[in-house]
Amino acid sequence: MHSLSTLHVDTDYSFLTRLNLPARGGTTDHVANLLREAIVASELAPGTIINKHSICERLGVSRFPVSEALARLQTEGLVEILPQRGTRVTLIRIDDVRESMFIRRALEAEAVRLLAAGITDETVAGLTRNMRYQASALEAGDRRGFHTLDLEFHQILIDALAYGRARVAIESARSNLERARRILLGSTRFQHTYAEHLEIFDALIAHDGAKAADAMSTHLNRVIDELVAYSLAQPDVFEKVT
Repeated sequence: MHSLSTLHVDTDYSFLTRLNLPARGGTTDHVANLLREAIVASELAPGTIINKHSICERLGVSRFPVSEALARLQTEGLVEILPQRGTRVTLIRIDDVRESMFIRRALEAEAVRLLAAGITDETVAGLTRNMRYQASALEAGDRRGFHTLDLEFHQILIDALAYGRARVAIESARSNLERARRILLGSTRFQHTYAEHLEIFDALIAHDGAKAADAMSTHLNRVIDELVAYSLAQPDVFEKVT
């Protein structure tokens, strides 16, 4: 339980822009998408109390779609209802992060193990291009651009596997990690990520499945280790580690 003094209540919502939508339909979807992205990007930081009136004014919408959008985000675990205090952006639960990374590690390590044996020229070309862009983003210090390329690197591998149910499971686990992973954009993690991706890539083009799987496991383990370390230093952002 966190006291009221730890909650963020001074958000000005300047990151939201007025919606220009048709008179009917789609408003709740748009509001939910905007608020979800704001939470994932930490524009609405963990612990922030949501001011529905301010959101309505910024977006130019009635209270109903905002309430409906927040209800959806509650089911996704991104906001929670606090008795007598309103709606709050949830703190990041490190145990949930661990579980999601467990799923990713199990599936993605096995994915690259399988891919290595018969990786196609098309997949190699896509990975080669992606690694080149990663290097450019790294050199330019473009953390957000690198983050996008990081997601693309893993997506190329998931798409190449062509296992629909595995793809759904991986993408679900990855979305649950997104808020936590974006926090590391301000660290040196993206530099380490490039080197780790390169190890995975080299193992794949060498058709070494065991080495590719080991490199993927190491990569994802290091991400979770950094997140756990960060969570200990930022107790107002993460729930207590158990």
